[in-house]
Amino acid sequence: MSVLPLVFTSGWASGINAYAVVLLFGLLGATGVTDEVPAALQRPDVLIVAGVLFLVEAVADKVPYVDSVWDAVHTVVRPVAGAVVAALLAGHDGSLPQLAAGAVGGSTALLSHLVKAGTRIAVNTSPEPASNIVLSIVEDLGVAGLIAFAVFHPVAAAVIAGTLLLAGITLVIFLWSRIRRFLRRRRLRRAEKRAAAVAGAAARQ
Repeated sequence: MSVLPLVFTSGWASGINAYAVVLLFGLLGATGVTDEVPAALQRPDVLIVAGVLFLVEAVADKVPYVDSVWDAVHTVVRPVAGAVVAALLAGHDGSLPQLAAGAVGGSTALLSHLVKAGTRIAVNTSPEPASNIVLSIVEDLGVAGLIAFAVFHPVAAAVIAGTLLLAGITLVIFLWSRIRRFLRRRRLRRAEKRAAAVAGAAARQ
């Protein structure tokens, strides 16, 4: 139970940027800032891979439409990462508390990922790229700040993460009509392109 607040916060953060979570935990542990980080997250190969993928995501996450494609690809990756990080934080290989921690981390990561993906779809209905860049920077700073805060104040960080998660779910519900209009327009454009392609092929014949 003592590790549950940290598990919950790490799950929320993993749903936003899983690579940043692994990288931050690993660096905090490797530099001796905290001894709460399991050795598996401090391994040099893990840190290198997480750092490279974090840089890739930092670019992809700021490009309109590319960010939504990236989110779609990570619908499985982020919850799995959240579950794995949570299980490692809980320790005690194969124990019931570790399995429970993995479930909490994975489910929380899935919820926050869906909030992020839904918000990005809504943002992509705007033609300018500035909002994507600003939102991505705010998300990255939020993840970094909350993970660092959670290491020293896990309960307070979990309360903040829970509040952000509820606020995000409420926002996505509020924006859902805009998201549906965007998806409808995109399907219509695809249908028009397919019809134009068919008509062009028929004319050439």
